[in-house]
Parts: sequence; C-alpha cells; structure tokens
Amino acid sequence: MRLPRLIVVTDWGLPEASHWAALEAVAGLGPEVAIQHRDPGAPVRSFLERGRRLLSLCRAGGAQLCINGRLEVATVLGTHLHLPVDGPRPAEVRPFLAVDRWISAAVHSEQELLAASGADCLLLSPVFAPGSKPGDLRPPLGLEGFRALADRASIPAFALGGMNADRARALGPCAGVAAQSAVLGARDPAAGARAILAALQ
Repeated sequence: MRLPRLIVVTDWGLPEASHWAALEAVAGLGPEVAIQHRDPGAPVRSFLERGRRLLSLCRAGGAQLCINGRLEVATVLGTHLHLPVDGPRPAEVRPFLAVDRWISAAVHSEQELLAASGADCLLLSPVFAPGSKPGDLRPPLGLEGFRALADRASIPAFALGGMNADRARALGPCAGVAAQSAVLGARDPAAGARAILAALQ
C-alpha cells in the first residue's frame, strides 16, 4: 500500500471545463498525488459517473483516486476511501475494501483522533483558515496544533486547510498535504501541485 504525498480535493463549484482540465493535469503527476472526489450534495448516480471519469484520468496519469464518504462508490470503482467525521468508522468499512486500498479519516481534535482508529492515514484540519470554506468558523490548529495532533497519532498525518507550498515547507517533516484552492485555483495546477511536492521533500 503506497500513500500519496499530496491529496488534491475536488471543487465542483468551479467551472466544469477548467476543473476537469486541472484535474487531468494533476492526475498526470503520478502516484505521489491522489485526487479526492468530494461532492457531498451530489446524487449518487452523478457522483459515480464523475468518479468513473476521474478513475480513467488517474489510471492514464498514474495518480491515485480516493472517494470522499461514499463507500458504495469506492467499492464499485475499487478506489481508496476518505471518511468524514460523521461517517462510519474505519474499522467498520475495512472489510468492504481490497487489502491494498487505504482509508483516510478526517480529524479536527484529540477526541476525533481516538475515533479514527483503524485508518491508514489522517487528514488533520483546519491547519490554517481554508480558502475554499470562507464560512468555516472552526479555529485553525496552526502549525503547533497540527504538530501536537500529528505527534499523538500512530499513523501518517496530512495537513489540510489553507495549505500551499510555503506553508507545506513550514510544517517540517510530515506525511503530506491535502489541498484544494492552492492547486485547482492556480494558473498552472500541475505547477502548483509540483511546488507543494517539492516543499515536502
């Protein structure tokens, strides 16, 4: 099982054509990158169809694909799975996924860290105020808060929330970063992704 170093979270509120072009560019960066297909308000059928198209892009470019919160779609497509805080626990869904599929879990606090037992990696957030969620009122963890939670975790922890290349560099040693606007909102999404990966080296 190989974990990515950068997880790019989809934003289906962006213009469709440019979003798909950005995702195709990111998918071409290989297995160090995963695309997380997130669209919580979408009907299952349209979510699945977008997932199929993303899977095709990832297979062509070598990137990994992770499905956010929809176990049935992850099992149909044979992908990795991300679990939000209000979703099933990792141990509950593990029997439904292939042994080489990883599970990530969202964590925002020490209490949620305990509930994520059985995941393969964690997405700790928000490290900084997320650019994609201007209405998010949760206080950011900051660098110190991220490190404190990551140090308590027994599995790899990714930083999510307002992340870009400069902030990834400031994190110091970590498993990786999850990002949205710093990549998908960049003039050159592939260059934005490569900059974050370089900052993590």
